[in-house]
Amino acid sequence: MRKIFMKEIYEKLVSLSDEGYKKFHSALIPDIPPERIIGVRVPLLRSMAKEISVTPEAEAFLSELPHEYYEENNLHAFLLERIKNYDLLIAKLERFLPYIDNWATCDGLRPKALGRYPHKTAEKALGWMKSDHTYTVRYGIGTLMNFFLGEYYAPEYPEAVVAVKSNEYYINMMRAWYFATALIGHYDDIVKILETGRLDTFTHNKTISKARESYRITPEKKEHLKTLRK
Repeated sequence: MRKIFMKEIYEKLVSLSDEGYKKFHSALIPDIPPERIIGVRVPLLRSMAKEISVTPEAEAFLSELPHEYYEENNLHAFLLERIKNYDLLIAKLERFLPYIDNWATCDGLRPKALGRYPHKTAEKALGWMKSDHTYTVRYGIGTLMNFFLGEYYAPEYPEAVVAVKSNEYYINMMRAWYFATALIGHYDDIVKILETGRLDTFTHNKTISKARESYRITPEKKEHLKTLRK
């Protein structure tokens, strides 16, 4: 029964495929071989997740790891987003994280339930950032960016991102994205990090580039950031 259902999932994905979108998306995710990308647009995947989530087979699909196709991973992510029970979500999320193999799946996974228990989620995010797996680290940093730059912000969070040391492109790009976003609401804290040169050159300069592209940072602050380039 499980194999039949997995085949039905695959056939449904193929029926929704768009060859032009596949080519476009393949260029955005060079780490995924084109033959592993079917070419299904995100809104269609989300609709499919909504449809599957109310069936007994959803649990079977979530247990089928690793998945073969990029869209299957995204479908998995969108099913996780629909889980409302926090502890169940964390258990299934932590089982899935080691199988994430690209930035798009990583960044597209934003379960609202994570925001309901900020203290627990912050602790989890800090733990994920200590992983040896690139996209688990990226997900931890992204979680701090998505849920902890507002009401639940604390200076210890950017310090934790500073402490992440890596040569991985997709980790350092997320670090830069985090700091650039944090500059919007916590400029004084973040600019001190830049002024004292605490980041590697790549992350430092990418942070400044991204911040200078933001319409939410004043021209005066952008000019100061420009002077801080390494």
